[in-house]
Parts: sequence; C-alpha cells; structure tokens
Amino acid sequence: MRLHSRYAVAGLSVLALLAAACSASPSSGSSGGTNWSTVTSAAAGGGMAKLIAAAKKEGTLNVIALPPTWANYGTIIKDFSQKYGIKVNSANPSGSSQEEVDAIKQENGTAAAPDVVDVGMSVAIANTSLFAPYQVSTWSSIPTAQKATNGLWYQDYGGYMSVGYDSKKFGAITSVSQLLGPKFKSAVALNGNPTQANAALNGVMMASLANGGSVSSIAQGVSFFQKLKQAGNFVPIQATSATVKAGTTPVVINWDYLNTASVVGDPNWKVFDPPNAILGGYYAQAINKNAPHPAAARLWEEFLYSQAAVGGQNLWLEGGARPVEMSAMTANHTINSGAAAKLPPVTGTPVFMSSAQSTNAANYLAAHWAQAVG
Repeated sequence: MRLHSRYAVAGLSVLALLAAACSASPSSGSSGGTNWSTVTSAAAGGGMAKLIAAAKKEGTLNVIALPPTWANYGTIIKDFSQKYGIKVNSANPSGSSQEEVDAIKQENGTAAAPDVVDVGMSVAIANTSLFAPYQVSTWSSIPTAQKATNGLWYQDYGGYMSVGYDSKKFGAITSVSQLLGPKFKSAVALNGNPTQANAALNGVMMASLANGGSVSSIAQGVSFFQKLKQAGNFVPIQATSATVKAGTTPVVINWDYLNTASVVGDPNWKVFDPPNAILGGYYAQAINKNAPHPAAARLWEEFLYSQAAVGGQNLWLEGGARPVEMSAMTANHTINSGAAAKLPPVTGTPVFMSSAQSTNAANYLAAHWAQAVG
C-alpha cells in the first residue's frame, strides 16, 4: 500500500519518473484536428469514439504514486491497458500527493511528466493552476460537494478511519477506548507519523472524536495517544501489510479500505468503524494541463469514473474503497453488490474535515505531538 509519503502533509523531494516514460516523445495534444489538451469533455471533442482513437494513437499514459495494492490500482491499470492497448508508465508508486504535483512542475513540457494525478484534497485545492478542466461522462453522478464546478478536480474514492485488528488475538473491538487496556501491549500502530502522514493525522483525529472531541480540535486525540504510549500499547512504527502479516502491528488505525486490504483472505482480521467517530476522507483526480498524452489522460478519467462492471468505480469498490459515485450506482443498480456488502458497516454520522480544520490539526500536531508521544 502507499507508504507514509503517499499521505504527506508536507512536501518531500520528488523522485524521477520511470525511464520508460522519459524515452517517449511528448504529444502535440492534437489528433485529427482536435486539440485534446483543451477539451473539457468527451462530447466536446467529438465523442468517446474519437477520444479512444486519439488516446490509442498516443499509446502511452503516465501515472504516478499508484501502488498496485492501493484501492485495487494494480487491476485498474492492467484492465485499462488491456482494454485500450495503451502502455501505462507507473512511476514512484510509494510517492506522496505533494511529490505528484512536484513532478508536474519539474517535468513540465517533457514526455516524462505525469498525465494525471490522484491526490489528497489539500494538495488538489492548493494546485488547481496546474490542472486542466474536464468533466467525465458520469459527471452528474458525482455529488456536487465532491467536485470543483469548473472540473479542475473531482473526488474519486475514499472511506472512513477505522481500527483493523487480529480478532483471534484480541477478540472483538467495539470501542476505541478498549485500546488502552493491558492486552493491547505493544500492539497499536498508525500508518506513519501524524506530523508527516495525512492518514496518521486522520487516525489521531478519529481518536479525538471518539473521546469527545470535534473536527475543530485534535487535542483529545493527542492526549489519547499519549495515554497509549504511557500504557506501553503504542507501536511507533509505520504499519504496512508486511508488519500486519508479521504480527508486529496487530492493531492498526487507518482508512477502512486499507485496513480491509491489509490481510486479504485472513478471516481473523477484522475492521471496526467506530460509530461515535465516523471520520471520512476522499482523494481527488486531476489532469495535468500540460499532459504529454492529453487524450490518454482524459480516457483514463473516463475509465475511472465508468460505472461498468469492469470500470473504475466498481474496481475501486472491489479494492475495499467507497467510490464517489456509489449512491448513484446503488440507485441505478450498476454497483457490484457483492463487493459493497463486504465493506465495513458504518452506523454513525460521517464527518469530514475542511481544509482549514486539516491545517489546524497539522499545526497542532507539529507543536505538540513530539513532546506528548515522541
């Protein structure tokens, strides 16, 4: 899964794209008289058939920071490539959202630049000047609050902060406060340092909500983790699928779709979404306005937002993530009901941090986490 850098709150140095991408030649953006770099919808470019033809002619798509085990991206990339005969250059799979936009800036005008990005909302909102407006064919199925009206970004998939755990070792976990108990000695981990990793920051915020706090203050979450450390229950290492399988981190606070994917096929691994702390978060798609393969970039988005059985929305769902068009797909019966039934149950009222609240939380952690937790 994407490592702590994937969730980075602060920028990290950008890694180079794959050499395969560097060997390609940039597209002029035009095919058959259409300048795809300026096209704002498939219909505006003459329809899907023309978009597909132009993308196939380009023959290449550059993506970045998409680990194959993250939200089923391995299958998504493979299916897109096989369906359209387009080579996908997947660079820096463990990279951060900030590294994605850094790559756009540093590789601007070259064949190595990312065509598309999948980024956290704070990064998306801060970098709209780098993106091209585009509305996918299923635009009306994306809730209004989850897309920019001008099409510069649109949320794609997400989930809720959860507790993943080895039920054979601990039994059923029904509250966050249980984690302070003695049987959780050296057991509880986050996916990274919350002063650097957005998923970990949200884990601390979820703990704050579970202890009477609100999205306006993460202080009670820091206090909770201080108690976890004092009890000897907090494991100060980054939880990954490998650490879960090794038993090093038998309890992980992380997004539910990542917790679900941590130990695929293990009936003892359970995921609990605390009903008093349903904290949600979604990522967003955007197209590089100077994408070297503008038609392929737009076709990629059409694939990701397709409601077909083998389309991005259902494929994300099969990876344990909640696709942004889930409500519409449930209503029109295009959703993979079997995959939907496997999602951890959510019984509380979801809350989402605003950009300002996320910034405030990050600032508080920067000032208090090290002293309280280390």
